[in-house]
Amino acid sequence: MKKILIVMLMLVTATVAKSQITHTASGTEDKKASAILADAAKKMNGAPVTFTVTMVNRDSQKKETARQTAQVLYSKGKYRVSFPSNILYSDGKSIWHWNQDVSEVVVQNIGETEDLMNPALLLSTYQKNFKAKYIRSEADGSSVIDLTPKKSRSYHKIRVIISKNSLPVRMEIHNYDATVGEFIVSGFKSGVSCNDKDFVFDASAHKNVEIIDMR
Repeated sequence: MKKILIVMLMLVTATVAKSQITHTASGTEDKKASAILADAAKKMNGAPVTFTVTMVNRDSQKKETARQTAQVLYSKGKYRVSFPSNILYSDGKSIWHWNQDVSEVVVQNIGETEDLMNPALLLSTYQKNFKAKYIRSEADGSSVIDLTPKKSRSYHKIRVIISKNSLPVRMEIHNYDATVGEFIVSGFKSGVSCNDKDFVFDASAHKNVEIIDMR
């Protein structure tokens, strides 16, 4: 369990921590940004999808300090994220952290940190925690949108890049210490076959794994 938490804290850049600096959003909602995010959320929440997410951490000089790649299966608020020796399952309410190296699973209620592993949830519910602002359109037709937190966080913005096909292709978490955590999405496939069992750890099939339920 310690390994997966260290990786996630390093790559997600301590999103659950509260910052001593206050930088919150204000003003009216950006209608263009809202429309683009709504289209992306609709696309993600359609048929089940799979994609690869590469998580990169960069220091204040933009130098890469860590990299991790995972395979994601996503379906309407439920997801499975597979790392080389760790798997995260979520049925939309709880999350199972399976550390295969130590044969241990920790079960918890979903918190704010897991929202970042659930792109469709972030896109469809961002208005609760963020203000959106359209920044620009790139040469390839993708849109750059900034999400500014309404409450103080360890980061001052999340930059989301949405392709012209309404798919999230990159997310950048910009921290107050000038470090950046990047989530790069590739290999997107829709209409894959899955069922509810794919998003819950199967204890009956892994009887030698210790389960720690913290819900």
